[in-house]
Amino acid sequence: MSEVNLSTDETRVSYGIGRQLGDQLRDNPPPGVSLDAILAGLTDAFAGKPSRVGQEELSASFKVIREIMQAEAAAKAEAAAGEGRAFLAENAKKDGITTLASGLQFEVLTQGEGAKPSREDTVRTHYHGTLIDGTVFDSSYERGQPAEFPVGGVIAGWTEALQLMNAGSKWRLYVPSELAYGAQGVGSIPPHSVLVFDVELLDVL
Repeated sequence: MSEVNLSTDETRVSYGIGRQLGDQLRDNPPPGVSLDAILAGLTDAFAGKPSRVGQEELSASFKVIREIMQAEAAAKAEAAAGEGRAFLAENAKKDGITTLASGLQFEVLTQGEGAKPSREDTVRTHYHGTLIDGTVFDSSYERGQPAEFPVGGVIAGWTEALQLMNAGSKWRLYVPSELAYGAQGVGSIPPHSVLVFDVELLDVL
């Protein structure tokens, strides 16, 4: 590709528009996506040329690709759910793991002696969250700043665990997807993900 002059505000904004489109396609690419075809459609539309593909044919192709993507997403979700169930079943057999009726699992790393918060309390915590493969998705430790939030304003697994913890305690939580973000996922957390948290309850505010 030839060099592009990006020395003006107009060209930089134009490049930024292309980058945003490229980011979206990279993060959620349709099966068999063709950059050449994308550029052809973009160029034709910008030039006001007639579409090279009829609307009926285009709609039919969109339907086919959408169904393929939905099937792929469903297969990935089912695989993730199965991996999560298997992980929790094996984890429950380990020494020091407590499994609650909800399915939440935890192990006590440090036992504090402070007060236990209620659902209506606000707490200050440090935490480190990973997927079961060790991928870090959030960590107050890495940010170097504790987090404050209402006990009832977080995922269900946290709400349940925090009310059992004494201030000063540090627990490792194994949160089933049903007590976290479920089938939707959020951000870098895929659907049906079991989440692992090291949670340190610093204070009940």
